[in-house]
Amino acid sequence: MARTTGSDGGRTEAAIREAAVSLIARYGYQAMSMRQLAAEVGVQAAALYRYFPTKEELLFTLMREHMQGLREAWEHSRPAGADPARQLAAYVRNHIAFHIERRHATHVSNMELRSLSPGRLTQILRMRTAYEKELRSILRDGAEAGIFSVEDTGLTAMALIQMMTGVIVWFRPGERLSIAEVTATYLSMTMRLVGAKIDGVMRQEERHVHEHAQLRA
Repeated sequence: MARTTGSDGGRTEAAIREAAVSLIARYGYQAMSMRQLAAEVGVQAAALYRYFPTKEELLFTLMREHMQGLREAWEHSRPAGADPARQLAAYVRNHIAFHIERRHATHVSNMELRSLSPGRLTQILRMRTAYEKELRSILRDGAEAGIFSVEDTGLTAMALIQMMTGVIVWFRPGERLSIAEVTATYLSMTMRLVGAKIDGVMRQEERHVHEHAQLRA
């Protein structure tokens, strides 16, 4: 990372957050030291504490911003007035795209919950619950409309979240599958899991993948 000594406060703070995400994802929260982080950013270790009074405050900020960003991305991509099947398709697309783009931040947010104090852990878990509630609501609406066949909305939502977030473990850009192809495959699995008919939603996804494949050819 480029050294940022002499940068204004906003740029320095952004550099600290970016470097912290990378270092924590690589070494783990407990193993990363503030001195190591300061060296990566190019500032004195004491300067870090002007932005984040404690190491845990830094971790909490990273996790909170990750969840805020995820919720904002969903609000932006949510299709107004769409039926539950298209709402679900939009949720899947947004979730996968967001987490692939933020692979390191996702890893930190998933693996370092144990490093938060109880009060801060509760705040992050509440943000997660609010986001996942959106998915449960879509599934419940689809079941009530006869579009989905879901026996346990909460368990199904949990399974879908785990499946979609797990993409970051194995997906690598530039390998066999594109993001569009992975998303279409996961959307197909999602629709089967909720007992939905593979109708226009999937045909639209298939067209998108076909067009993307043609551009790559």
